[in-house]
Amino acid sequence: MSIEPIAHPPGFRERAQDYLGLERNVAIASAAVFLVGLGEELWKKFIPKYLEALGANTTVIGFFGTVENFLDAVYQYPGGWMADRVGRRLALLTFIALASIGYLIYLFSSVWPLLFAGLAFVMGWQSMASPAIFAVIGDSLPPQRRAMGFTLQSILKRVPIVIAPILGGALIASLGIMLGFHIALVITLALALLTALLISRVRMPRHVSAPTRITGVWHSFQEALKKLLISDIIIRICEGLTAVLTVLYVTNVLKQSLARYGVLIAVQMTTSILVYLPAARVADRLGRKPLVLLTFLSFAIFPVTIVLATSLPLLALAFVIGGLREIGEPARKAMIVDLARDDLRARSVGLYYLVRSISITPAAAIGGLLWKVSPEAPFMLAGVVGLVGTIVFAATVKEQYAS
Repeated sequence: MSIEPIAHPPGFRERAQDYLGLERNVAIASAAVFLVGLGEELWKKFIPKYLEALGANTTVIGFFGTVENFLDAVYQYPGGWMADRVGRRLALLTFIALASIGYLIYLFSSVWPLLFAGLAFVMGWQSMASPAIFAVIGDSLPPQRRAMGFTLQSILKRVPIVIAPILGGALIASLGIMLGFHIALVITLALALLTALLISRVRMPRHVSAPTRITGVWHSFQEALKKLLISDIIIRICEGLTAVLTVLYVTNVLKQSLARYGVLIAVQMTTSILVYLPAARVADRLGRKPLVLLTFLSFAIFPVTIVLATSLPLLALAFVIGGLREIGEPARKAMIVDLARDDLRARSVGLYYLVRSISITPAAAIGGLLWKVSPEAPFMLAGVVGLVGTIVFAATVKEQYAS
């Protein structure tokens, strides 16, 4: 007669790992996102002011945002293709190397046109790495835990946005825009090296991918994924109209300091972090559509509340609403991965973001032109566009595909 071994209940560590989706590869990818973000967020929100210091006007700054969106678009699919073909690990190492070249160009730029050249390399991590990160989470976690996996990645991506803009704003305020920006870039280069060392020590599994052309990847999209993409495009046009102009509106129109703007960004990101975990549990258990709806509605309200803010407390409230834009982001990302074909996962994510980013490319330039009419104009238009996107999502994406 054999004696069955006694099954011990999982301990606190095991329960915590299960709750947070702390699978090894997910943790490594999320840590890489954290380290790069910690460096980039020291200066990223202040690039419009850096361009301004180098002689760029608001039209050029708006065009910079448009180029960023364009590169974000055209880099997504190659990033996904590379992650599927050569493996997640080698792809991520390549992307961090490209970004580091961009940081060096930013560091040694003396005129604003050079920042456009640097941007072409910096986006190597920001855009190309995204499909690889999505694929790591999709590969490593079952569907019912993916929203929590994306939550972990999102939290580690946003924590630097709470800390770094305050430090970056204080650095720039005390040393000036040029010297402060340059010191922030040196720190970013050091963190990029640390990220590369982290990724190189972990062997992520390589998956055999189907030899499918980009048209084949598009045809693999389920109808629900295409409908999600349409509403997502409209919402990102809303965001793109004001993304690069927000710091100018807060500092130039509302007369708030760069250091105070850094604090407002921290308020925004703290709000996001506080809602991530409970939202992810709701998304994995009860369905994802209500949370994505709340995200889209917050996108619509945020730019309007900035314009309506007549005091610092009201401006802080506006940035709390800005933080609520992330409440359904892990759920939306999990929907994309769930609806993508397993053997085309990274390329499907890349193509999704390629189409989305190409579609929103003109938004920042339009926002810059509208600024010349009135600084409030792009923010009010963004509110209207965001409301349309929310309605489209509510009407077209069925609950059965969002659960």
